[in-house]
Amino acid sequence: MKVHAISAFGLGHLTLQQRQDPVPGPGQVLLRVKAVSLNFRDLLMVKGRYNPRQELPLVPCSDACTEVEAVGSGVTRVQVGDRVIPTFVQGWIGGEPNRAMLGNTLGGPLSGTLAEKMVVDQENLVHAPEHLSDTEAATLPCAALTAWNALEGVTAGDSVLVQGTGGVSLFALQLAVLRGARVIITSKSEAKLAMARNLGASATLNYVEVPSWGSAVRALTHGRGVDRIIEVAGGDLQQSLRAIRVGGTMALVGILGGAVGKVKLTRILMQAVTVRGIMVGHRDGFEEMNRAITQHQLKPLVDKTFPFEEARVALQYLLSAKHFGKVVLVL
Repeated sequence: MKVHAISAFGLGHLTLQQRQDPVPGPGQVLLRVKAVSLNFRDLLMVKGRYNPRQELPLVPCSDACTEVEAVGSGVTRVQVGDRVIPTFVQGWIGGEPNRAMLGNTLGGPLSGTLAEKMVVDQENLVHAPEHLSDTEAATLPCAALTAWNALEGVTAGDSVLVQGTGGVSLFALQLAVLRGARVIITSKSEAKLAMARNLGASATLNYVEVPSWGSAVRALTHGRGVDRIIEVAGGDLQQSLRAIRVGGTMALVGILGGAVGKVKLTRILMQAVTVRGIMVGHRDGFEEMNRAITQHQLKPLVDKTFPFEEARVALQYLLSAKHFGKVVLVL
């Protein structure tokens, strides 16, 4: 089988290689990969910026839609021919995670999805929604589930602030609208803001033209502030803390603005703000999300597809930030 792997950090070290097909053991499933969706994490992993201590060689990437090709003894959850999606955090079925679980993630430290075939335990699979293509279903494991988890408890009439138009943010917009929430979204691109309005955003803000966007968000909510913030930036949280209501929740899903930043703790304390770190989600949540996606016939946004052999080109396109929707490799 063909795989893309790195033996040293850097996009230039991502090479197409030939390896032996894996064989499923007891309780395991052999998967034929049909499509691989790219995340910003994959790019950071390849560059060595996500985990400089990652053991190499590594097959990167975390998201895929696959077909069951063979099963080991004792497998009952799936059968040959099923369209299934591997979970990002292998072994996290439900409830609270532990440290060991959070170290079992595809695409680093575990071998990832950028391969023609892979083997996983049957417990780490969910069935793909039937109305989605392989390309669309491949976008769900990380970005969609992160957004779903970040919106936990949001209901009709709530206000949600979504930052940017990356993969998690666009799923958060779609899923928040699905829940009946009013969504405010930020971007520096007027073209992307226009597309976000077409997806159901109630209000948009250009954070370059309105650098004090936190106050602008508060004005859009008649001085109350938003109930939920999908926080992708990290770093300096001052604008977000101006935008959120007393007792609101900030779901921290990314650190695009930096892993270390400054924050006025009194704003969190005096406004009784909850800051919740989101580590994608568990299998039970994935299945719950898929039921909602199926019921509402939600369609993920796919910006562009590339042949499997062009993984490096696709990652470079992801780095350009020109996309609006997911970037997917097809096999």
